[in-house]
Formats: sequence, structure tokens, C-alpha cells
Amino acid sequence: MIDILHAPLPYEALLPERTPDAVDLVVIHCTELPDLAMAREYGERVLYDSGAGASGHYYIDRDGSVLCYVDPLRVANHTRGYNPRSIGIELVNTGRYPDWFHSDHQVMTEPYPARQIDALRALLDHLVVRFPSLRHIAGHEDLDTAMVPASDDPDNEVPRKRDPGPQFPWARAYDASRLSRLAA
Repeated sequence: MIDILHAPLPYEALLPERTPDAVDLVVIHCTELPDLAMAREYGERVLYDSGAGASGHYYIDRDGSVLCYVDPLRVANHTRGYNPRSIGIELVNTGRYPDWFHSDHQVMTEPYPARQIDALRALLDHLVVRFPSLRHIAGHEDLDTAMVPASDDPDNEVPRKRDPGPQFPWARAYDASRLSRLAA
């Protein structure tokens, strides 16, 4: 059993609904922000004409707390091209913050705490039961491979997304017999 705190974003009801069998993919992200409060602030920002913003479904803090910002039976905006079929899980981690696109700040060094990874495993176990069609797992960086101009040198390109990054412990994070790695 996993303890999930439901903390819906203000625009959750504006997001399209879907059936459980439409979900076959989990995308692992990291917030690339210093803490859960700032991640919530970013998630509440309205970015689209629909009145919605960009957010994962679940957020896991460094202490293992799990929050649900968007019901997984709704389509959240977290990975271009994959949203209708996927559940986004955000792990609080600084990533490249605050200079995401600076060419000298592309190394992600913060490790993922054991309690956070244990909570992720418990959440994945929960989701596999709730969504029988769930078969695949991927990192955001596996699916969004776009390059963007570096903020310090527009002639140089850096990855748009690097999460969950090289510190993410794939071997510990999921059961390969239940979910297979998916790459773009």
C-alpha cells in the first residue's frame, strides 16, 4: 500500500479524460528545481489557451512523500508527443537548475535518495495494478531528444531535456520483468 496525497492543480478539471486502457507508458522526470514548493508553483502556471499548464501526474519529494497533482485518468502535459498514453512522474531534484540551458551547466550531479527511489518503486507497483495495459517506462530525455540554443552561446546547442539524468538509478528504480524501457 502506498500513501498518496491528492493535491490537484487548479486546472485539473480542464485536462482531457481517458480510460485506463489508454495508458501504457510511464515517463520519469526530475523537476530540475530546488524543492517541491517551487515545482508546485511551476505546475500551477497557465501556459496554454485551454487554461492548463505543464505538470506531471505524480511528484515524489526527496523524503519519499508522494503527491498526485493530476489524476492519472486525465491527460497531463509533461512529454511532447506522449501525453495521451503516459503517466508522468516527477522526482524532486535540482538537475541543471537554475541555468538549464547554459552550456557549462549541463552536468546533473544530485543523487536520488533511497527513500525517493523506494517511493517510486511503490508507486510503480501501484500503477501496474491500477493500469493493466501499463507496459513501458522511459526517461524524459529518452523521448524528448530536441536540442536548443545554449543560453550563453546561441551558436552552441544543448539538450532541451536531460531528466531524469545520469544519477538516476534505473537498475534499482523499476522491475524490468514488469516494465520495459522505451526509447524514442
